[in-house]
Amino acid sequence: MAAHLGIPAALATRDGHLRYVSHEDDAFVFLGTKGGFLRGGNFRRATKWGDALKEMGLTGLHFHDLRHTGNTLAAQSGASLADLKARMRHDSDRAAMIYQHATKDADQRIANALSARVEAERKISADS
Repeated sequence: MAAHLGIPAALATRDGHLRYVSHEDDAFVFLGTKGGFLRGGNFRRATKWGDALKEMGLTGLHFHDLRHTGNTLAAQSGASLADLKARMRHDSDRAAMIYQHATKDADQRIANALSARVEAERKISADS
């Protein structure tokens, strides 16, 4: 199976929805019943989005929320602004910055990295 670009390997299995997706790297994951592109106006109906949410016991979740979550997680994984722009296919820094949410975890990772640098410099100075 060709890896689908941008989809985490843990999710890109052929036992889920991807079994319906072409093997080309640039294949669309969701198409209409006749193979055409799904537009915003027919996406919910064509994918039976409301039925899927009901089956999962979810309410108020929009499909775009999944994109937002995925891009936020990508940003938290250490993706640069340029990486996010490429992943989202955006030219705008402003659009990519939406996903750069500050988190306590990120703040702690930064503090830990800075502390490690200080400790390394102290060790170098002490050894000199």
